[in-house]
Amino acid sequence: NTLHHKQKKNNLPPPPPPCKPTTSSSSIIIMRQLKHHEKKLLRKVDLYAWKGDENIRVAKILRRYHIQNREDYVAYNKICGLVTKLTAKLKNLPPDDPFRIHMTEQLLTKLHDMGILTTTKSLQKAETITATALCRRRLPVVMVRMKMSETLRNAITLIEQGQVRVGPNVVTDPSFLVTRGMEDFVTWVDSSKIRRAVHKYNDKLDDFDLM
Repeated sequence: NTLHHKQKKNNLPPPPPPCKPTTSSSSIIIMRQLKHHEKKLLRKVDLYAWKGDENIRVAKILRRYHIQNREDYVAYNKICGLVTKLTAKLKNLPPDDPFRIHMTEQLLTKLHDMGILTTTKSLQKAETITATALCRRRLPVVMVRMKMSETLRNAITLIEQGQVRVGPNVVTDPSFLVTRGMEDFVTWVDSSKIRRAVHKYNDKLDDFDLM
């Protein structure tokens, strides 16, 4: 009553009635402004690539290359991340910097020798390497490419049986990475029946092997 009396005395209009919340579908909900720490957290969230999609992609790669240990793929990803970071730091240096030229040459030569890159002329190629490039250097994949085995599954079985050697060393780990220079030294162990069959087919079987 006192408030009503004061409003009449000052010739002020009565206050509007309190607004009732609308429940219609056309009502617009306005979000509050994000706080600083919330903005920082959202910067790290990729709304277009969910974890579920990433897991499906990784599962396809593991199945395609018959990678039995997921930790191998995680290690390949870490290597690619380190190479990408190093490439980005080198690109920030002046193009005529002697250190940049020397380190770029070393990095590209190393990646080429590993068989990850096909050329040593472009630093941009090193920036775009993926984990699948390392997957393709695994011993079973190299064996299939060299026609030593028809399938990856069969190649893994032969490796685990100890029928394959790289140079003088017998390799029983399917995750062994074959460098470009070691490709020519991937062969069967001397006691392998497959080696005897191949040599017999090519008419190269030695008399000593028949004993």
